[in-house]
Amino acid sequence: METKKMPRKVSAGTGIGHVHLKVADIERALGFYRDILGFEVTQWYGDDAVFLSAGGYHHHIGLNTWESRGAPPAPRKSAGLFHLAILYPERRDLAQALRWLMEAEYPIDGASDHGVSEALYLRDPDGNGVELAADRPREEWPLDPSGHLAMVTRPLDVGGLLAELD
Repeated sequence: METKKMPRKVSAGTGIGHVHLKVADIERALGFYRDILGFEVTQWYGDDAVFLSAGGYHHHIGLNTWESRGAPPAPRKSAGLFHLAILYPERRDLAQALRWLMEAEYPIDGASDHGVSEALYLRDPDGNGVELAADRPREEWPLDPSGHLAMVTRPLDVGGLLAELD
């Protein structure tokens, strides 16, 4: 007799708690995550690791050199992390991050409007992909005729995003 497996479904309140990245140089990585993006150091773990957060959480980002001190970035065409996403609570927060990147003359690889969110794409100093994003309200998310999510990739209105800061 064949038994039918019931699909598993994770609880709707589940989230991704933090990301821990191997980096070649802690100070160089801090120059990006702390000094440009504005994350706060919550704890050093010796000289080999540091933890950063937004708003006092224990940590959203861990940076370590345990196996990677002085190492080159991982090859782009290999298995591993494609990008980490930093989700800002408001569109204005994403605009502020963009302004800070522009002030630092930090290179941005792309900027997209996905219908559900607006996003900036870049690489940290160790070559890790980073997406900075702000979601639209759920009631504005595009749906196809059958009611399923219909994400898109269109150019981001960068001027409109920066106007949030005026």
